[in-house]
Amino acid sequence: MSWFESFILGLVQGLTEFLPISSSAHLRLTAAFAGWHDPGAAFTAITQIGTEAAVLIYFRKDIARIVSAWCRSLVDKSMRSDHDAQMGWLVIVGSIPIGVFGVTLKDQIDGPFRDLRLIAVTLIVMGIVLGIADRLAARDETGGKHRAIKERKSLKDLSVKDGLIYGFCQAMALVPGVSRSGATISGGLLMGYSREAAARYSFLLAIPAVLASGAFELKDAGEGHVAWGPTIFATVVAFVVGYAVIAWFMKFITTKSFMPFVIYRILLGIALFILVGTDTLSPHAGESAG
Repeated sequence: MSWFESFILGLVQGLTEFLPISSSAHLRLTAAFAGWHDPGAAFTAITQIGTEAAVLIYFRKDIARIVSAWCRSLVDKSMRSDHDAQMGWLVIVGSIPIGVFGVTLKDQIDGPFRDLRLIAVTLIVMGIVLGIADRLAARDETGGKHRAIKERKSLKDLSVKDGLIYGFCQAMALVPGVSRSGATISGGLLMGYSREAAARYSFLLAIPAVLASGAFELKDAGEGHVAWGPTIFATVVAFVVGYAVIAWFMKFITTKSFMPFVIYRILLGIALFILVGTDTLSPHAGESAG
């Protein structure tokens, strides 16, 4: 991998990690369209450490408060009813599904799941799911001629059951094209949470999973065509761009719908099907050398 490739892939990772359009799919597609080798699951997981570092800094006050309350709840029973302490446990509970599936499906994640036809399907299907979830949220928030405005749930309403459902939604993102934020936000909206609450918990829930995944894949960095230097460079680029995207996205969702992302996902999925169906692009482009 050249330094130019690592810069572009780091840029793509930073731009797409927090948007509900799938960063892993875009890294795969960028390499395929450019005629580069597939950067692989290890490269994706490690560069996600960069974007997750952006989450740690952007939500540093929330994270510090949650970690502090959770640690104190281990020795102080009175703290166990504290919302921040409970959030700590809920993030742990919600991280279990992706940990289990990530280990048991590792071979599929590195291989069959990276087929461009499967990515096209997941882009379209999850785009439709996000569109339905967003429409339901908008209906509750705006009401209508014969419908009163319905207050959506906040993170204070988060239960163990909802945390696990969020966790299973996040685990779906092991398949490129699903999108970690897209799946968890869709799950949150369908469970009745507000856009802001769904997005915030999605980002917090991703921290243990992404950091653990990146650490697990470190042993594979530097193998094949992807060297350590370009991987680290891409991770730094992803961090810088990712931080800016978080700040923009959290403001965007307070007043705007997810429909632009829904339309983009569906159009990209259709275009990918056409390119693969007409043999313009191989469904395994770049895989043999990746």
